[in-house]
Parts: sequence; structure tokens; C-alpha cells
Amino acid sequence: MIPVEIGVQSLRVVHFSEENNEEGLRNLLNLVEELRDKATIKVAAYQQRVSRYYNKRVNPRPLREGDLVLRNSAMADMTGTRGKLAPNWEGPYKVKRVFRPGTLKLETLGGSEIPRAWNVEHLRKYYQ
Repeated sequence: MIPVEIGVQSLRVVHFSEENNEEGLRNLLNLVEELRDKATIKVAAYQQRVSRYYNKRVNPRPLREGDLVLRNSAMADMTGTRGKLAPNWEGPYKVKRVFRPGTLKLETLGGSEIPRAWNVEHLRKYYQ
């Protein structure tokens, strides 16, 4: 109860009875499982809507072994010393191996292997 309701009698204060309150709380306790089930259904429906919205707008980037790609130079430079006027993409590199969809091992056109695996998010297909 808020302090204003003590001085000014509201409908909530006037019609309050301890027995009805206890009975209402017991009824709510009986319905807890049903309320949880409804909440779970709402969360699942919301997640499906968000998933559909995301999947409509995502662009699949299927890359296979032997494809030529450009690599994001900001992700390649771990020291962070590249300047503002540096190129955004470097390469081309050849896809040496696909570990799983979205994770690739690269090599230079000369055949030397790049030391780590790359996510397709940081690569762009190179067209000659």
C-alpha cells in the first residue's frame, strides 16, 4: 500500500478483506503451472518470429574449396596499426579447406597456408 492510500480511502483499501486475499493467493498458487506453460508458449512463439525475421534477411555465402576470397584487413591486423586510408580488403586468397559451413582455412595463391581458420563473415568472394 502506498502512503497516499492511507489518508485517502481508495476502492482497493475499502474493499480489502483478509479472507478473500488468502483465497486469491491460494488460487494463484494452483494456477502457477498453467501460467508457466503459457509463458513458455509465448517465448517459443516470439523466438520463432525473431528467427524468421533474421533468416529472411541473412545472405548465405556458400564457399567451396578452390574459391578465391578477399580477407577483411581489419580482422587480419592484430596490432591495430593500420591507418584510416589503408585498404579494407586484402587478397585474393584461395580456400584450402572447409571445416564446416562458415569456417574456412585459407592459403595464398603461391600455396603457403595462412596460420588460422577464418569465419565466412570476415571474407568476401573474389570475382576475376
